[in-house]
Amino acid sequence: MKIYTEVFTKSLIKKGEELCGDSVEVVQSEDGIIVVMADGLGSGVKASILSTLTVRIASTMIKNGASIEEVVKTIINTLPVCRVRQIAYSTFSILKINEEGEGELYEFDNPSVIYIRDVGIIKLPFRELIVENRRVLEYKFKVFPGDKIFLVSDGVIHAGVGVVLNLGWQWSNVAEYLERLDRRGYFVSEMVDQLIKTCSCLYAGNPGDDATVVGVGLRKLELITVLVGPPQDRSKDAEVVKKLINSEGKKVVCGGTTANIVSREIGRKIITNIGYNESTIPPVGKIEGIDLVTEGLITLRNCLEILKTIINPYSLSPNFFGNKKGKKDGASMLADMLVNHSTHICFIVGRAVNPAHQDAYLSIGTSDKLKIVEELAQILKKCGKRVCIELY
Repeated sequence: MKIYTEVFTKSLIKKGEELCGDSVEVVQSEDGIIVVMADGLGSGVKASILSTLTVRIASTMIKNGASIEEVVKTIINTLPVCRVRQIAYSTFSILKINEEGEGELYEFDNPSVIYIRDVGIIKLPFRELIVENRRVLEYKFKVFPGDKIFLVSDGVIHAGVGVVLNLGWQWSNVAEYLERLDRRGYFVSEMVDQLIKTCSCLYAGNPGDDATVVGVGLRKLELITVLVGPPQDRSKDAEVVKKLINSEGKKVVCGGTTANIVSREIGRKIITNIGYNESTIPPVGKIEGIDLVTEGLITLRNCLEILKTIINPYSLSPNFFGNKKGKKDGASMLADMLVNHSTHICFIVGRAVNPAHQDAYLSIGTSDKLKIVEELAQILKKCGKRVCIELY
């Protein structure tokens, strides 16, 4: 069984600084994912440079097959030396997970990993490595769908020191807090968001240190194929519909003409939701064997606007955690499906121009349709989705 890994991260910047001293790098390797989180010495520009260099060096070297010993030696010999403390220093955590579910984690002076399985904290076995007189912890483990992994910088563990709490929040308190959120059914992205908000509250809105949370969720592959518009060549109708029907996972059809083509080719009727009363977005339909049938460009544009509002451009974590209000409009249902119920998304885009869209007032053509799909793809990739676009 293949494992899919999604990563979400958020940070707080130390009061008075413009740059965060923590850095995170996420790299897709040939068979999995590499996540590196580093905490640079001090704060501000200097710390940001140290941590950025660390994550770039570590992620690039690990991706190219370097050993942890080589990575640590390179980092130590590359980072600039602090003239005050006479050390070149950045803590780090390096996490590798492949599609077969094999995980490795290396920690150097960062807080211990928080690993949740079956709504409980589990302790991972580790061994100590001594590299260039530095103590590095090595974890090797097997991951399963539903597991959640959290990496935090020490600004999270120390949240509230001298403000709300005498000794800070402590690792055990953070772990218990995440465990409670997991028990309540929160998504990984929600847990990251809630944890960073709680840290901000403990700092009374004035962080005494940079604080970063990286949440890693493990799940089964969930595929969605979205057919948008009819093919330019009508003789390709049957081929495109067959490709949609034979695809694995969920199936979505966007566009009235496209839905009619699918209905004709598979011999199943379209049923429209006549009880729908949303004036700005056309109603959804239903075709047996298709998970969602929507109107075309208006729905896609509204879906795009929803996704634009939920994605923080300075974070890998979306602020959209499900269609919790149960909205029945096609745009909300499509956005929920793409963000929360998929790992791999394939858009099949037909390049035929709808005559109704050639009106000068509407000014919509095949390039506009493709542009919307490409923007959707870019946002979804920021959410960690694997996205492809096929043109017909």
